[in-house]
Amino acid sequence: MRYRPFGVSGQAVSALTLSLGARDIAGGPEAGRELIYSALEAGINSYRLETADPVLAEVLGEALKHVDRKLVQVSLTLGAGDGRRGSDRDFSAEGITSAIDRALHASGLGYFDLAILDEPGDHELPQSTLNALKALRATERVRLLGISGDGDVMDTYVSTGAFDVLATPFHVNASWQVRSRLRAARDADMAIFVHGYFPDSLNTAKKAATVHVEKKGFFGFGGAPKPKEGPLAHAGTFAFLHRTNNWSAEAICLAYTLTDPSVSSVMIEASDIERLNTLSQVPDRDMPPGLSAQIEMARVAGAKAA
Repeated sequence: MRYRPFGVSGQAVSALTLSLGARDIAGGPEAGRELIYSALEAGINSYRLETADPVLAEVLGEALKHVDRKLVQVSLTLGAGDGRRGSDRDFSAEGITSAIDRALHASGLGYFDLAILDEPGDHELPQSTLNALKALRATERVRLLGISGDGDVMDTYVSTGAFDVLATPFHVNASWQVRSRLRAARDADMAIFVHGYFPDSLNTAKKAATVHVEKKGFFGFGGAPKPKEGPLAHAGTFAFLHRTNNWSAEAICLAYTLTDPSVSSVMIEASDIERLNTLSQVPDRDMPPGLSAQIEMARVAGAKAA
């Protein structure tokens, strides 16, 4: 496992962050702990709680209790799961403080290295919430603050200088807006966490080969032409993701995100230990020669087709 600087905090974090959610304890707490033990053995020292669920926090805390707390980086996401359709999204001062204190008590970790607010809206963070976040930092229950999302409002939050970390989707076909936001965050000395590195639009050979040619014109007519047949079929597309020897499409996409020096860590989900071990080997592999050029060619073709 390779390690990278975590912004200006002075910490070093593993290139991969294990993201933990309800699915990881669906088979019981022991299954969740075994997954975390395997991550530790693979050299992963960065963990993200997707929610403030006390059971999930307890499982992580139990798995990490014999590890020097200073050697692991633990993040807590607040408001995730699109709570705007549910009841768990509460960005009030009381809601955020209660969620963090509850998760801290259950985990026994002492503090969270990072609290991430998931896709806060334009007016979703009142001054009272900002004051509560400052109080949490002052009492060292939380060391750093972050925001997560890909909407235009993220540009505003990045520009405020109030946050230490940006968590954002980023992949081989990311838009110029996302790439510009990464540069702005880097220039603001923010650490960058990446997720969504293997989007649904590229997860099958057919999708990867046609991602740029399925656009329709007015009333469904026109649009980009169908791909040509023959030796040059699918040239300028992402078809190569599924046709590279000894590399899966997901592994290529993960390796690509790690080529960006501004990325501190990539968040991964692992449904089982075998998948975890497969993904944890990617940071130590070098991308095959020519793949970076193919990715850029496909991106340029996509920009022209847009």
